[in-house]
Amino acid sequence: MTTLTISSKNYSSWSLRGWLLCKMVGLPFDEERVPVDDPAAKAELLLLSPSFLVPRLVHEGVTVWDTLAIASYLNEVFPDAGLLPADRAVRAHCLSISGEMHSGFANLRSALPMNIKGRFPGFRVWAGAQADIERIVAIWRGCFAAHGGPYLMGRNFTLADAMYAPVCSRFTTYGVALDPASEAYRALIMAHPLMQEWMAGAEAEPEELEELDVEF
Repeated sequence: MTTLTISSKNYSSWSLRGWLLCKMVGLPFDEERVPVDDPAAKAELLLLSPSFLVPRLVHEGVTVWDTLAIASYLNEVFPDAGLLPADRAVRAHCLSISGEMHSGFANLRSALPMNIKGRFPGFRVWAGAQADIERIVAIWRGCFAAHGGPYLMGRNFTLADAMYAPVCSRFTTYGVALDPASEAYRALIMAHPLMQEWMAGAEAEPEELEELDVEF
């Protein structure tokens, strides 16, 4: 049996990334949910934990966690699924910007926490988070210039798009103003069928974390 352990669909950006990766390669799996009131899960969602144990994939006796590790594993098992671009230079670019998202943008994560059901128009973005937003937009625009869009690596939805999908959700939640090309990309990702499926699950969740539902 293949299982993917995730936490909240409303609040967990890392769970979204792992779930997207599994769906992108066509891997059938059962979802296992960790309740948001679980101490470890809550610590991760509130950025109080140094490690992230969800998402966690169990497949054919192999257990793998950490989003980039899951991506690497799935790319080995499903090499023709297009998770990573075939071209070596484009693949290197994909891995680089995915790694930057994986390890960076701490100010954005803390100031604009993921909250799919939330809407905070007029939200004030402070300088630290604004610098992260500007860097992300620069990454996106660089990708469009290099690969022609509409996705970050060109015509196909890849690991890079899965890594930046939660950012598109954050920009939607907090009404972040974007240039036309970046806004078009945000809208494209939010309209993707897999994102629509995930968001429907988020809307159905009854759990709430008061710390992440406050309008700052």
